Amino acid sequence: MKIALLGSNPELYSHIRMIEAAKERGHDIDFINIKNCYMNISKSNPQVFYRGGEVLENYDAIIPRIRPALTFYGTAVVRQFEMMGVFCLNESVAITRSRDKLRTLQLLSRKGIDMPITAFAHSPEDTKDMIRLVGGAPLIVKLLEGTQGVGVVLAETSKAAESVITAFKSLKADILVQEFIKEAAGRDIRCFVVGDRIIGSMQRVAKEGEFRANVHLGGAVKPVVITAEEKKLALKATKVLGLRCAGVDIIRSKSGPKVLEVNSSPGLEGIEEATDMDIASEIIKYLEKNAFPNKVKTKGKD
Repeated sequence: MKIALLGSNPELYSHIRMIEAAKERGHDIDFINIKNCYMNISKSNPQVFYRGGEVLENYDAIIPRIRPALTFYGTAVVRQFEMMGVFCLNESVAITRSRDKLRTLQLLSRKGIDMPITAFAHSPEDTKDMIRLVGGAPLIVKLLEGTQGVGVVLAETSKAAESVITAFKSLKADILVQEFIKEAAGRDIRCFVVGDRIIGSMQRVAKEGEFRANVHLGGAVKPVVITAEEKKLALKATKVLGLRCAGVDIIRSKSGPKVLEVNSSPGLEGIEEATDMDIASEIIKYLEKNAFPNKVKTKGKD
């Protein structure tokens, strides 16, 4: 199989591992920098070109690994490959859904998936009501465009919450106000979903003095056994957004597990470290079974 990994940084652990796994299983794989792609959009012969004039063609599968800042252009490139009939690990529309935090929460809510109580408003005049809707302080204020824990603030008091919300609003930033799950104690669970299976799960633990468990912010990882309810929640959330590969972040609360976020480009380093599993190879195996069902032969072993 000929595979393209569509990203912007070839040195990332996740990208290196997936390229290694594809080659070990006998496939040809290229790293394609999204920023160097351009397109010919036509009804008869849609094409993707690479800087210098190379035509990117004859690919059997695409692995989109689009950083948030490149979502608009990156998903346009993915759509172009879709128009060319190439199988994409995650389709463009699903990636776009997952990158919009508000839309994600609305879609999950419509399907009855539990999550922290969340409020959203345009005007600063509605600040007090937003605080009331989520049960008061302490509460979480999140930038809609934030990633990896950046732009997430814990407001310990209502006065502090009002100050943070007003500050963000003065910068014309869109924010969510969300209830704070105190009993989680700086811990959450990342479920790594590929297809209709949870390949592995890990618990992320925030460093001392921090409430965010993100690995990029110094959080530690360890293996975790998830419950049947948590498994069902992660698989349903992935399906609702139309993703084939996702990292579903779940928090444990007194009233049961709640979905925090669904990531369409989940990192592999933490989950492979915590589980000692070859997650990269599981992704390649999924492509083998779905890009050309019953036709792909590989040199690798299951």
